[in-house]
Amino acid sequence: MKIAIDGMGGDNAPAEIVSGVIKALEEFKDIEFYITGPEESIKKEIAKNNYSGNNIIVIDAKEVITTNEHPVMAVRRKKDSSLCKALNLVKEGICDAVISAGSTGAFLAGCTFIVGRIKGIKRPALAPVMPGKNGSFIIVDAGANVDSKPEYLVQFAHMGKEYYKGVLNGENPSVGLVNIGEEAEKGNDLTKESFKLLSEEKLNFVGNIEPREITKGDVNVIVCDGFTGNTILKMYEGTASTIMKVIKEEVMASGIVSKIGAVLLKPVFNNIAKRFDYKEYGGAPFLGVDGICIKAHGSSDARAFKSAIKQAKIFYDNKVLDKIKENI
Repeated sequence: MKIAIDGMGGDNAPAEIVSGVIKALEEFKDIEFYITGPEESIKKEIAKNNYSGNNIIVIDAKEVITTNEHPVMAVRRKKDSSLCKALNLVKEGICDAVISAGSTGAFLAGCTFIVGRIKGIKRPALAPVMPGKNGSFIIVDAGANVDSKPEYLVQFAHMGKEYYKGVLNGENPSVGLVNIGEEAEKGNDLTKESFKLLSEEKLNFVGNIEPREITKGDVNVIVCDGFTGNTILKMYEGTASTIMKVIKEEVMASGIVSKIGAVLLKPVFNNIAKRFDYKEYGGAPFLGVDGICIKAHGSSDARAFKSAIKQAKIFYDNKVLDKIKENI
């Protein structure tokens, strides 16, 4: 497998990106990486990690797309950027996948205009894997489309089903539609029409799901428009982080007995923190584009980026892209 890496994308580029690639090579020796970015800077980071193998190829790119630029204009104007060069490697068939921790908007624009959509797909969707009490689930869409139409949500459901089956090894995954109530007549025009269309599809559609039920993980594929999905995603991440901080503050402010109890429960707290740590999941794919395009978290460190690489490999090994094409 060959993976294109946007070497200058993210808050910690290029140091953590290069380090993540080299950590991935320790586990996946059969992957070849093409890292795009200023050649001198990338090679300097490779040398810092004492890597001397042949599985990393550096592609010189003089420009960088930042998060404060207009996504579409940046992609059109900065042809020599690390992001565009990485995307073109997939478009030209040189690489099988591309990973970037840079601007989500620019990456989505590049995936759409450079790599292109799968024939028949109306809109690509961002699909992160999320931890639930009873198992992991995915949200489709988590921010690629602020405004959506009912037919988009139907395609999101089908793509999400194939992604869940391929990456999380779930047979006949359940599909739920985010709504303010379980009843079919609840919600706005989008959810009402989407409910009707989803009910007519060959899906394991379980109906509407309220946000408070999502975290259980009993429903495998959560379908919604990008505005709703992104709100759920960020609220979920913020809540998990806040709860862990509050527990720590309460323990430190309490007496000696509580602190001794906290020490005894430390393995439990560590396991909970790990279950809700985005670094374990790595990134989220843009489903619907004609290539494996993984968006890593903007603040990814080496461990998180390695997880994104692992996700791309599972996507590739299980031929999820081909299965989405067949399904659509």
